[in-house]
Amino acid sequence: MSLDDPKISRPVIRQLDETAINRIAAGEVVERPASAVKELVENALDAGATRVLIEIAHGGKSLIRVTDDGCGMGAADLPLALSRHATSKIDGSDLLNIQSFGFRGEALPSLGAVGRLKITSRVPGEAAHDLRVTGGEMGEVRPAALSRGTVVELRDLFFATPARLKFMRGDRAEVQAITDVVKRLAMAEPAVGFTLRDVTEGERVLLRADPESGDLFDALAGRLRTLIGRDFIDNAIKIDTGRDGLCLLGYAALPTFSRGAAVAQFFFVNGRPVRDKQLYGALRAGYMDVLARDRHPAAALFLECPPDRVDVNVHPAKSEVRFRDPGAVRALIVTALRQGLAGDGHRASSTVGDGVLGAFRPEPATPPRVYQMDRPSQTALLRARDWQAPALSEAALPWQATPSARVEDTAPLPETTARPLGAARAQLHENYIIAQTDSGMVIVDAHAAHERLVYERLKRQMAENGIARQALLIPEIVTLGDGAARLLEHADDLAELGLMIEPFGAGTIAVRETPAVLGSVAVEPMLRDILDEIDDLGQSEALRARIDAVLSRVACHGSVRTGRRMTAEDMNALLREMETTPKSGQCNHGRPTFVTLALADIERLFGRT
Repeated sequence: MSLDDPKISRPVIRQLDETAINRIAAGEVVERPASAVKELVENALDAGATRVLIEIAHGGKSLIRVTDDGCGMGAADLPLALSRHATSKIDGSDLLNIQSFGFRGEALPSLGAVGRLKITSRVPGEAAHDLRVTGGEMGEVRPAALSRGTVVELRDLFFATPARLKFMRGDRAEVQAITDVVKRLAMAEPAVGFTLRDVTEGERVLLRADPESGDLFDALAGRLRTLIGRDFIDNAIKIDTGRDGLCLLGYAALPTFSRGAAVAQFFFVNGRPVRDKQLYGALRAGYMDVLARDRHPAAALFLECPPDRVDVNVHPAKSEVRFRDPGAVRALIVTALRQGLAGDGHRASSTVGDGVLGAFRPEPATPPRVYQMDRPSQTALLRARDWQAPALSEAALPWQATPSARVEDTAPLPETTARPLGAARAQLHENYIIAQTDSGMVIVDAHAAHERLVYERLKRQMAENGIARQALLIPEIVTLGDGAARLLEHADDLAELGLMIEPFGAGTIAVRETPAVLGSVAVEPMLRDILDEIDDLGQSEALRARIDAVLSRVACHGSVRTGRRMTAEDMNALLREMETTPKSGQCNHGRPTFVTLALADIERLFGRT
């Protein structure tokens, strides 16, 4: 059939009406109730609010109400605020100089197109007004009652697009998503108070974060303590570094305070919460050799950079960013984390000690109840007395028997107990060192600790002497297609790790030398793993990870073995080296190497407080 056939109608190009345009735009801007909450709270923060109240019902599907004490809007501003691409955040002359949360002017008209939207606002010194929009149909501006700021009320989200409602999840899942959005925005603005309530049935406070005062780090620590937990701040290191116009600050948890999933990783770029895979990849690289594969670090990091070096206009949701120099950003994050972890290397998380104390169970104050069936008869008691009647020899007295633990005879010097890991006093089960400090005691896993010390020593020697290479008798030729050119761009970095590659025709690479420490290695799978990581993150740590894994195995086999008896000098030398070695608070597999118990906690176990 031909298009010239009169029976076939030719498609007609039409200009969509404003309502349809807004509903289509809402599909990108408002994915779920949490997206609407994000847009409305960001508008409140851009308006200079110091307190923001968010109220939701039925997971935000029937009601979202955001109240703020910001600058407000006048009667003439309300219709403009509900027009597409109308905003007070930018003038449109420079889209690279974005210094506000919102700037696209799409959120309010999109919400009005798919729900029942009402805005009530007041500018100081003027009367309050409100405006309603229902399914894209705008009403008239009317006088209203409001003391200050703005109240945005959104009811029946997606009532105008019923098909979208079928993709909504349950109320509990939507509430969790909204809570996560508010939590991230509250981290970004510690000086602003946030309250999230569920008003489905009565009032239930889901999140409350009062305004924090003090300098930047004090305010941030207070906010993170409220939102993530006191344990996070107690077990975190402070990050504060900068380079080439970039600045990174925040808190990163110790490796021993890791999580089973990546649920406590928060990144902010110029104060904006973002979810960027390159930033998450840099975070993993910073913890690369201190965490097990199934563990994830916890961190809240804030990256500040000139606005013209980052593009936030990548997606309408504004949760993705694009850096002009992603390599510099990655290098800053990785270096800051590794230096911070190395500086506090002998620390172990307090949760490890808390777990030990929780495992202790003091003896009951009263004797256990004895049932009749368990009570020995009088005859049995007499026979037991006769059996025990012969006197024990002095050699068999219990206080003269050979102890199962070795105890040091000499008292530790005061200056030794003042050290972080104290003075060694005993060795239990030929592995665990008991050390005394001024404020308590330390239990050290000698094998795990020495494994980390040997590992760091091997890495230091390799860094000083370089990575030895082994030349292949016959160069291995690997065909990677378009990936060959991308891999060759990183040839210099790979050469520093002992992998020598060079072009060998179109789409082909010749491998002439490999790291000697890897021994016999499957070259092609390794190159493809490196290339996949470069394509995903812009840089690869796969080769370094393999080298570190070999060094870790060497360190494991070369460390103090369980069952070896150590002298007092050996134990104290191990403690002193741990205090000066980076990352000695955890072994190569991410497990803690020592546990600290405070004297007050020990006394509490025995009821002495």
